[in-house]
Amino acid sequence: MYMLNRFCQHAALCGGALLLCFSLTAHADEVQDINKLFKQGQHEQALERVNTYLAGKPKDAQARFLKGLILTEQGKTNDAIRTFSELTEDYPELPEPYNNLAVLYASQGQYDKARVALEMAIRTHPSYATAHENLGDIYARMASQAYDRALQLDRSNTTTQTKLALIKDLFTTGTASGGKPGKATHTGTAASAAKPQSTAAAIPAEAPAPAPDKTAAVPAKVTPALRSESSAAAGQKPATASSSNEVLKVVHEWAAAWSSKNVKRYLALYAEDFKTPDGESRNNWEAQRRERISKPKSIKVSINDPKVKPIDDSHTSVSFRQSYRASHLKNTSSKTLVLVKSGGNWLIQEERSGK
Repeated sequence: MYMLNRFCQHAALCGGALLLCFSLTAHADEVQDINKLFKQGQHEQALERVNTYLAGKPKDAQARFLKGLILTEQGKTNDAIRTFSELTEDYPELPEPYNNLAVLYASQGQYDKARVALEMAIRTHPSYATAHENLGDIYARMASQAYDRALQLDRSNTTTQTKLALIKDLFTTGTASGGKPGKATHTGTAASAAKPQSTAAAIPAEAPAPAPDKTAAVPAKVTPALRSESSAAAGQKPATASSSNEVLKVVHEWAAAWSSKNVKRYLALYAEDFKTPDGESRNNWEAQRRERISKPKSIKVSINDPKVKPIDDSHTSVSFRQSYRASHLKNTSSKTLVLVKSGGNWLIQEERSGK
């Protein structure tokens, strides 16, 4: 009877685990199905399904990003802006919502808001090429507006007319060569911020007007062909949000191990290819760290204002203010840790101070 009871308990536990796995898989499949509807142009059905899904999982970043794309395709710009804005508030480490928000602002002629959104995307992910390109287009559009104003004040200014014509020609050439605005791919992750795959244009651009007539000095309108991020791989999770949390957990664990003088755990958080600060051997560096950590009677290391900046799929950096207090020393400095994902774990690969 005892063995039978143990077997029943074990079966119940396994059944719960299987149910949990099935539930997680079902959620992933649901998002994939919604994404398929979106790609097939069945936007009403996709929106209904994603709203139902979000009613049960309101914080799901991937589903919320997909909802923003659906609303964009439906021409519900204000609703899409609200969706992407709320996503940036809840997941400020994701660059793609900022980029798509900028595209929507640009479609409304709100270029200053678009600029701010793109600068946030780049601050979050400095190697985000799409955001850099879009920001250049926004600057060009703002320049064209300034040239417009200059021509209104001085219609005979041929130099300004030439500059404005050059900007107009820049975007006209881009359109003629097949560059379409609002190219869609789906990432929702900073790690996958490479150039999106081309699909249907999501946000139509205003067609460039003819060059200004020298006698009438009619301002030319040039709208940048901004590129939005949309859906490349159905069911792809917003890895950046979870990765950022994992990275921050490792950084805080590193500080905790240092504070508790747990040298073994502290050193275990460094990658095998860790770049020692002065180029010394790993053995010498570890010996120095053991001595410096073991010597003080007490140590307290605090991490303040950490900022995670993904580099690629397997590398990320964390910059923060480090407060160090020991029985013999107090110090506050800036520090950056570069971490690499190895064997499923984030480990410190490089350590920089004063940057």
